[in-house]
Parts: sequence; structure tokens; C-alpha cells
Amino acid sequence: MAEGAAVLVSVLLFGVGAPLVLYWLVRAERADREVMDREAAERTARRDLPDDERDRR
Repeated sequence: MAEGAAVLVSVLLFGVGAPLVLYWLVRAERADREVMDREAAERTARRDLPDDERDRR
């Protein structure tokens, strides 16, 4: 009986704890967001293009 209760408590703690940890991780990632204007955002989004292609757009 005690083993079953321990398993139940473990499952409940994991079921509540895991979403809270994920929520905390997402909030921490959002706090580190860099604010930039539209031109800087477009430059950052096109970082993977070679310089000659970037100038043509």
C-alpha cells in the first residue's frame, strides 16, 4: 500500500512539476529577447544570405 502511494505521489509531483519547469524556461527565454527596429530585424533574419544576394533584395 505504501509503495502504491509513493508511486502516486511521484507521478503527481512530476505531472505538476514538469509543466511548471517548462513554463519557467519559456518565461526566462522571453525575458532575454532583443528589441530592435524593423531594419535591424530584417538584417538579422537574412543573416544566412551571402552579401551579394542581400544587397539585391
